[in-house]
Formats: sequence, structure tokens, C-alpha cells
Amino acid sequence: MKIDFAQSEQSTLGLEWEIALVDKESGELAARANDVFANITAAHPDVMEDGEHPHIKGEMLQNTVELVTGVNHTVSEGTEDLRRSLNILREASEPLGLDLLCAGTHPFSNSRTQVVTDKERYAKLVDRTQWWGSQMLIYGVHVHVGLDHVSKAMPVLDGLVNYFPHFQALSASSPYWNGEDTGYASQRALMFQQLPTAGLPFQFPTWEAYESYVQDMFTTGVIDATNEIRWDIRPVAGLGTIEMRICDGMSTLEEIGAVAALTQCLVEDFSNTLNDGGTIPTMPPWHIQENKWRAARYGLDAIIILDAAGKEQLVTEHTLELLNKLEPVAAKLGCSDELASVESILTKGASYQRQRRVAAANNGELRAVVRELVAEMASN
Repeated sequence: MKIDFAQSEQSTLGLEWEIALVDKESGELAARANDVFANITAAHPDVMEDGEHPHIKGEMLQNTVELVTGVNHTVSEGTEDLRRSLNILREASEPLGLDLLCAGTHPFSNSRTQVVTDKERYAKLVDRTQWWGSQMLIYGVHVHVGLDHVSKAMPVLDGLVNYFPHFQALSASSPYWNGEDTGYASQRALMFQQLPTAGLPFQFPTWEAYESYVQDMFTTGVIDATNEIRWDIRPVAGLGTIEMRICDGMSTLEEIGAVAALTQCLVEDFSNTLNDGGTIPTMPPWHIQENKWRAARYGLDAIIILDAAGKEQLVTEHTLELLNKLEPVAAKLGCSDELASVESILTKGASYQRQRRVAAANNGELRAVVRELVAEMASN
């Protein structure tokens, strides 16, 4: 089948931020999205499109609201776009007795009791996937980067896959599941991949090979729409972007800016390589799969595989080397400050580490962890 790839300006940026609604008193998740949207509609009737705010959307669960930016040229524009939407969301949520939180999962709310949004596509997903589909109590941050030619889509996807563990380790924020410490830095990473067509992407040599795969998925009834391919990294033909979906939910715009800058810089660097006639190295799928597991399990303490020869290095050490390499690219794109914030995450610790420190200081009380996550969100 033919899949047209939309025209995009190279390295433009779009961000998506999934945010949880929690009860101020109990810290439990609250299925109040419809009430929040009603408040937003009442306060901003002039901007509504088909009954929906253009940058504040519903999600699969009624405890979730997603913030979506427009097309931006710089990371700072993107994070300010998110900040404007966050302020609107906060104004709509506070009168309802709701706080806002973002992490890969909620530390203790029951995954089986969450209310699913009443839409056919969500009902179909749960009906098909059963127990796994009903467990999708997860939150993430997605980064879209524009590509100026369809021929770059598959090579850039291959390039980003090499840095999967870096993004996973930096963003890991889901050590808890249903009130239990899983021992993992990212429970979300392993939970989400249980859905059909989710998880690590297949890698194709050409766009035409990808089109053939999509046709097979339609022919065999695996998908009814291309957006049902839920890979951790995927091309989005309708937008002309590559979408990095690896990251757990993050509480602060500084952290979101950091991973957005890293994504934008890598994609720009790959694009330059391709423009110069170069190629992007790949690793065997078994190395990529192992890297995902190591980063989900050990986070910033993961020792990762760097190349097809099996060379290994601590992910934090390799990340610092990567930041130095990308500094000129960041300067060109105007995101040097945001890229430098990646090092701040390495210094202060990723969210999974901070959550465990709070729990340890409060005798394992996970409501204290929720309060800390809420406070981080409130700092934006």
C-alpha cells in the first residue's frame, strides 16, 4: 500500500505530555477528565474545535489528560507551549479538588479499577487484549521531530533505536506498581510492550518495505488504522515526523526539555549524515532488546551495549560523551541550555531514584511519593 509522508520542515518539534488527575486528599487517581474538560470548555469557549481544546486532549483512561503542542522550531518554544496548556489544565482542575501528577505509573492506585473513556477504539482494545489491555495504567512523554524527506524515516528510526537505553534511563519514573516496588526503574516500559504492535520497532531498509509491513497488518486484521502501530519509536506519515515514545512520564518541563533537546539533536545529526551521503550504523535486534531490558531494570546504573561488536559502557558515561558530541548541533538548533539539562538529571537522579529516596525517608509510605510528584509538577 502507498503511504504518503507529509511535507515537514527538518527538525521541527512537537511534544505530547500525559498527565494524571489525583485526588488532593487521598492521592488516589481520580476519573474526572470529563469534569475537567467541562471546566475548560466553559472558560475557553472561543478556542474549542469540535467540542475539544486544540492542545488539551482526552486519553484512554478517565484519570488522564494529554497536553499536545503545535509545531515548534525550538525546544524552548515547545516547553512554553506545554506550560500554557498546563496552566489552563491547572485552573480547570483545582476547583474540582484535583492535583496533577506525572510519572510512568501511579505508585499505588489499583490498575484494574480505573475507568476507561467511553470510545469504541478503547473498548475494542480492551476487548481484544483482555487482562493486559486493562492494565495500561501508564503515562509517557512523546517527542515528534520533523523530517524533510520520506527517505530519512527508516534510517533515522534505526539511529534512534541505538539510543533507546539512554532515553529510558533518563526518564525512568515507574518503580512502583499497585503499591509494590517492582525492583525495576521502569515498570511502564515492560507493561506497554505487552500490547499487540507495541514495544520495539521492526527495522526496514526502505520506506517501501515499511509500507509492505503496514499492508500486511491491515490484510491480516492486526490493525484498522496506522496509529494502532504503537512502537516505542515510529514514523508518523500524516505529520511527516519521527515520534520518540520511549520516555516514561516526567514531572517537570526542565526534564521534558532535556529529552526533547536530545531527540531533536540526534535527529538533526542523523539528517546531516544522510545529507552528506553517509549511513547510520545499526545493532542486531537481540542487542537492542537487551538494552531495553537493562535500562528498564537498572535505569541510570545500566551497562549498555554500544555496537554490533558488543562493546559495553555505563549508560551515564556514554550519555556524557554523547552530550559533548552533540553540543555543536544543539547550538545550531538553539537548545544548548536544554541539552545541558540532561546532565542535571544525571546529577540529581532520575525520577525512579528520587521516588525511592522519598519512600525510604517515609518508612515506605507511597502517599509521600505522590505528594512529592505533585510538588514537582506544581513547580512548573
